[in-house]
Amino acid sequence: MRIIALFLAIASFAFAEEQTLSIIKPDAVEHHKIGEITEYLENGGLKVVATKMVRLTTEQAKAFYAVHKDKAFYADLVKFMTSGPVLVQVLEGSDAVAVNRQIIGSASEPGTIRADFGTDVQRNAVHGSDSVDNAKKEIAFFFKTEEIFSY
Repeated sequence: MRIIALFLAIASFAFAEEQTLSIIKPDAVEHHKIGEITEYLENGGLKVVATKMVRLTTEQAKAFYAVHKDKAFYADLVKFMTSGPVLVQVLEGSDAVAVNRQIIGSASEPGTIRADFGTDVQRNAVHGSDSVDNAKKEIAFFFKTEEIFSY
């Protein structure tokens, strides 16, 4: 029995699903693109395991994007991210951070979220965590553990 329990523990660790954060930005929310963007993510193999709509305060946006505080675009980014509601989601799947980044793509990659829904470098429809470590921090910024439902 101990060997079976140990094997199951190792197997569940080896095949553990990774989580990442996705934010559908105010521009995409305003243009009613939540469903289409979520469809891209789910069709790409990611599961939505938590979701909520929020309106970021200036303080929240500054804290979330603090890594960019010394960059020229920081003030405009904070203003944009507080201009309307956003949809924050925890996505789960194998290699979720990399898969999400691939689906997000860039404005120059047809068939990606940013190319299909974005209008410029800032109004690019979505934010996605850029590393596993940042995903953990970003998820914790918006969600309590009990608000995330893996299935």
